[in-house]
Amino acid sequence: MKLIIAEKPSVAKTIASALGATSRADGFYEGSGLIVSWCIGHLVSPMDASGYDERYKKWRYKDLPILPEPFWYVISPGKEKAFDNLCALMHRTDVDTIVNACDAGREGELIFRLVYEMAECHKPVQRLWISSMEDSAIREGFANMRPSVEYDNLYQSALCRQKADWLVGINATRLFSVLYHHTLNVGRVQTPTLAMLVERDKQISDFKKEKYFHVRLQINGTEAVSEKISSYEDAQAIQSTCAGKPVECISVKKEAKREQPPKLYDLTTLQREANRILGYTAKQTLDYAQSIYEKKLITYPRTDSRYLTSDMSETASCVIHAAAKIPPFDKCSKFYPLVELMVSDENVTDHHAIVPTMIIEKTDIKSLPVGERNLLLMICCRLLCASADPREYETTTVLFDCGGHTFSINGKRILSEGWHEINRLFRNFLKEKQKEDVGVIPDFAEGQTFDDIEVSITEYFTSPPKAYTEDTLLSAMERAGAEDSPADAERKGLGTSATRASIIEKLISSGFVERKGTSLLPTKAGVNLISVLPEHLTSPKLTADWEHRLSEISTGVAEPSAFISDICTMVKELVGTHSYVSEEGQKLFALGKEIIGACPRCGNPVYERTKNFSCADRSCSFVLWKDDRFWTSRKKLLTKKMAAELLEHGCTFVKDMWSEKKGTSYDATVILDDTGDKYVNFKLQFSQEQ
Repeated sequence: MKLIIAEKPSVAKTIASALGATSRADGFYEGSGLIVSWCIGHLVSPMDASGYDERYKKWRYKDLPILPEPFWYVISPGKEKAFDNLCALMHRTDVDTIVNACDAGREGELIFRLVYEMAECHKPVQRLWISSMEDSAIREGFANMRPSVEYDNLYQSALCRQKADWLVGINATRLFSVLYHHTLNVGRVQTPTLAMLVERDKQISDFKKEKYFHVRLQINGTEAVSEKISSYEDAQAIQSTCAGKPVECISVKKEAKREQPPKLYDLTTLQREANRILGYTAKQTLDYAQSIYEKKLITYPRTDSRYLTSDMSETASCVIHAAAKIPPFDKCSKFYPLVELMVSDENVTDHHAIVPTMIIEKTDIKSLPVGERNLLLMICCRLLCASADPREYETTTVLFDCGGHTFSINGKRILSEGWHEINRLFRNFLKEKQKEDVGVIPDFAEGQTFDDIEVSITEYFTSPPKAYTEDTLLSAMERAGAEDSPADAERKGLGTSATRASIIEKLISSGFVERKGTSLLPTKAGVNLISVLPEHLTSPKLTADWEHRLSEISTGVAEPSAFISDICTMVKELVGTHSYVSEEGQKLFALGKEIIGACPRCGNPVYERTKNFSCADRSCSFVLWKDDRFWTSRKKLLTKKMAAELLEHGCTFVKDMWSEKKGTSYDATVILDDTGDKYVNFKLQFSQEQ
């Protein structure tokens, strides 16, 4: 009997259905000689620092660096039942083989291996490596499973990444938080990302706008324009020279051009376009993509590749024809898909590009939630565009001479829309205003002259750099540190396609970045954090170095122990170098906010933070979370007024709390019940009338 372990319940259900394990039990499916069960993401996590030693519960400089050897692991809080279920299944006497069916990639390998080791299982393991949730892909993958040992180096790479992030994150965060008396989250990926936002913000604030001018000639209903002129006096001089002078056409240059179809989506390009076109955040796009993947409508979304493999050519052709029948693409002119444009075996590593599956053929697309529907249609649009003909057009550049000065007109004439026709259908479906191309210009001939031409001057200002949006930040993260990365590095940039969304969200939730409209801007705390950190923590070069070495570990070229040893040395040097901050420096992160109340544990002030009300003393663990389950289950959030009353009187009266059990609302007094444990508890007190 084989036990198949997937990463998520929905994936396990799909695998079980495809392989005939249709009998549902508590925590697994069974049938056809198989048991199919699941993790719930990371069931096993690195132990928190305080688990190694009681003294680490308090953040103190004298306890740094924290360098555990060996690393210890614990069951992730709240996931004990799922782990116990898997452990029991692994040790069933009728189970002789374990199948790792977690997501195909570095993190999926790590999730399974940690559970396998924590369960102290020693049964043989096979690897199911699939990129699509279609039944045919699952069955094909199951028929071609590989021994788990072939992925040992990939696991070691993932383990080293996790350990290194823990070592740098724990030590750097505690170090700078203690020095500056403020929680300062520091991470290998999020800190350089914040640094990019801070640098762009500085460029914008330092920008000094400058005037420039163009001289324009009105010729046959169109305008010929001069080069950029920095001085108004110079522009006036040109205008005076040209006034009343004949204009001669001195050059007409026509050039046929082709705009090649776009490549298929990887996750980052999908997130970028969904942000630009649909207004989705990177996290929203990932959530929608994951949902439609689990509905079998697209292939695996957490991919870095924009190509398909050659063995997918026939399937891709079928999917293209299925997508072409879906509105609004069914209005497209007949076209013959060029599948070979999308195929490149050497450019596919763990997963191929994101494409729809044949399930779209029998799915009511209109019935999907609007976010999922729009994203699925965008993926269909990209598949159709990627396989369509190039767009063909002709550009015309006409040069004129007037009084010894040169002016130009540029035009474009579309010869064949090609893939743009498909893209326009999708944009029209979204009711998006289309950007007009440079128009067709009148025919001109060399030597042609024009008299009595109107001459004018137009004034402009240089523009500052634009603030990052999620679209442009994702692009910058993808390119960051590229110059420091070797050509054969497996991963480049900051983070991965799968993690960049969570990095952005963490920066926002930590109070270092804020959204203003579509822009992402660093807060004062974010700017100050980058100003106090050493350059090697704010530069993407650290990540580039790590990913290169992790790539070497995954291919068996480098030793994991040497990598971790170097990380420990770096952490020791970091702690040794930064041991003192001036009194002025310590004021950088002063909250500057009113005191909400006094901490009931230590008497220090309690301040409002982004997600909570917490004690000013870092070593005190008192905190009131705004979105505590106690409040959210009652459809409430803890407000500043309520927190102040709880701290001063020990209670607060709250109206219209929701009862999940009765389905009605009620009023009650909430009593602060602080026992000194990690989490603060609350009690309800009802009036006698109730």
